[in-house]
Amino acid sequence: MRLVLLGPPGAGKGTQATRLASRYGLTHVSTGDIFRTNVAQGTELGREAERYMDAGELVPDEVVVRMVRETLEGIDGGFLLDGFPRTVGQAEALEAALSEAGRPLTAVLAFDLDDEVALRRLAGRRTCERCGAVFHVEFDPPEGEGVCDVCGGPLAQRSDDAEETVRRRIAVFHETGDPLRGWYEERGLVHAIDADATPDEVFARAEAVLDAPAKAAR
Repeated sequence: MRLVLLGPPGAGKGTQATRLASRYGLTHVSTGDIFRTNVAQGTELGREAERYMDAGELVPDEVVVRMVRETLEGIDGGFLLDGFPRTVGQAEALEAALSEAGRPLTAVLAFDLDDEVALRRLAGRRTCERCGAVFHVEFDPPEGEGVCDVCGGPLAQRSDDAEETVRRRIAVFHETGDPLRGWYEERGLVHAIDADATPDEVFARAEAVLDAPAKAAR
């Protein structure tokens, strides 16, 4: 099984990626982890990517695709891609690489979440400045306002969870994510998953989609 996960910030892709990888015995491939590994190991691609990041520029598709391609070449079984591709150009390069290797994608899971729900989820998060525990003002509030239940440290909103920043992140996602989803829909790979539910409910919905072909074949 070879999967790509799509969805806006706040849709819970990271949580679902971990659970799905465990459930189906897949290698979880996160572009963030790939970048950190290459940079930490000082690989040629890592040094190249670091030059762009240090300059505050986006890492070119060519470099990102090469990193992902090298990672996938080292995986014998199934995999799950989280955070890649982000653009149609990256998707085209991925399709070409997988086709060449005789390992086409099995499915693309699109976790759907209304923009305002995503905003509430992210902008309501509060993180302990001492131990890093995360709470939510609406869905998981601490016992004492502004105080961590775990260590008693102060809770604060991270800069990337500020409302203005979250709205910008969501807008950026739509700019590239909507065309990307359309590209995969043309190939008949997209399965929409309603992500406006608990993590357990969302996982059950994704599981039902992935198990459906096996059940139909019985």
